[in-house]
Amino acid sequence: MTAPDAILTTPEDIEDFALKDDYALNPQYISLVIDAADRGDGMRLRELLDALHPADIADLLGFLSEDYREEVIPWIPADALAEVLPELDDDIRDEVIDTLHTADLAEVLQELDSDDAAAVFEDLEEDQQKAVLAAMPQAEREAMATALAYEEETAGRLMQREVMAAPSFWNVGHTLDHMREAGDDLPELFFDIYVIDPSHKPIGAIPVSVLMRSKREVTLAALMEPITEIAVNQDQEEVAYIFEKYHLISAPVVDTSGRLVGQITVDDIVNIIQEEHREDMLALGGVSDDEGRDASTADMLKSRLPWLAVNMLTAFCSTWVIAAFQEQILKLVILATLMPIVASIGGNSGTQALTVNVRALAARELTVANAWRTLWREVRVAWINGATLGFVLSIIATLLMWNTQIQKDWNGALAMGGVMWGAVVINFTAAALAGTLMPLGLSKMGRDPAVASPIFVTMVTDTVGFFSFLGLAAVILL
Repeated sequence: MTAPDAILTTPEDIEDFALKDDYALNPQYISLVIDAADRGDGMRLRELLDALHPADIADLLGFLSEDYREEVIPWIPADALAEVLPELDDDIRDEVIDTLHTADLAEVLQELDSDDAAAVFEDLEEDQQKAVLAAMPQAEREAMATALAYEEETAGRLMQREVMAAPSFWNVGHTLDHMREAGDDLPELFFDIYVIDPSHKPIGAIPVSVLMRSKREVTLAALMEPITEIAVNQDQEEVAYIFEKYHLISAPVVDTSGRLVGQITVDDIVNIIQEEHREDMLALGGVSDDEGRDASTADMLKSRLPWLAVNMLTAFCSTWVIAAFQEQILKLVILATLMPIVASIGGNSGTQALTVNVRALAARELTVANAWRTLWREVRVAWINGATLGFVLSIIATLLMWNTQIQKDWNGALAMGGVMWGAVVINFTAAALAGTLMPLGLSKMGRDPAVASPIFVTMVTDTVGFFSFLGLAAVILL
């Protein structure tokens, strides 16, 4: 038994030791789990796992190898398993599910909120889905079928069907009594009571905190506040934007006829925002969201190779430009030394503009209404940056040109500096245009601007960088 393991005897001691200040798992704690698994000490594994939050247990499984996961999974506390499943990566979740009997899996899904249950259920194999549905009560089967009838990444799939709703003529006392009597029929966590009309359409909402502070005889109609409804078929990214813009904690979801069918709470939205940001960040690098820490080599190749192939094809544009100026390069070899600098620094400028504008598009800060103002601002910044850095590079280019000349000629050296300065300013301008117009254009076409933009912005900055530098050199120097 390792030294730390000997003194960790209470759940509080284990929890304090397991989590570092940044809420990441302590590597020493993971070593204790591995040590207990090597010894086959199931009871110690149960103690180590029982002290953790379900999200931390999911994190732990991600750090362990497949062999150690097989040892640890059976010792996950039963009451935590339902909360662990939605937190797991897809591949690891499959491993956990494979250890469960059909009846146990059906019971676990019934303990989850409807949105989490649907998310886990849809990842099952078809034969597993049929077996699990057969093991569920009729009401649960119908509820699962209803949830899965909505398209993926929509409010209908994201929402939980459990809501607290009441008619406007009820008073506070009646509502509180109903909530106490309803018990398990209510959502496990909710923030608002939705006020509905006779046709079950939401007409307002009352925060639980307001309800608890009000006198029993006050009617709900007197307390209710306006609501922001979410359509059942709205894209989850649109829903996240609505929550962020209007600072919502929860919102009612309505079907095509306006009837209340569920609710979305802020904890779901946090996950969506993180997921969308992660996808955009990976897409900017031409990488799929499937590349988790357990992604296989084949999955990583499938994700990266197609975009590298596209990048290879676009690279021929800059190669063609260089080939068109072969004679000039042969006459003045220093051009080959300096021209990569123009393309490289322009590429970085384009990446900066692209990153800012993709983020602005995602946050709805960049639209057709302010596109030209944004473009003009990017161009102005590009001119200032280009002129500043171009001046520094022009001095370096002048000195290099002077140093390589057999017969010293200040006019020729200064001309090289001017070529460098002009090429940098031109390429920075092209970078600003491409970094703004490319994502805007792709967005208008209904494409994800984060996926394709980087490759084409790089193509523009490389091509324009080489062409402007070699073209100016051909005209001014040769």
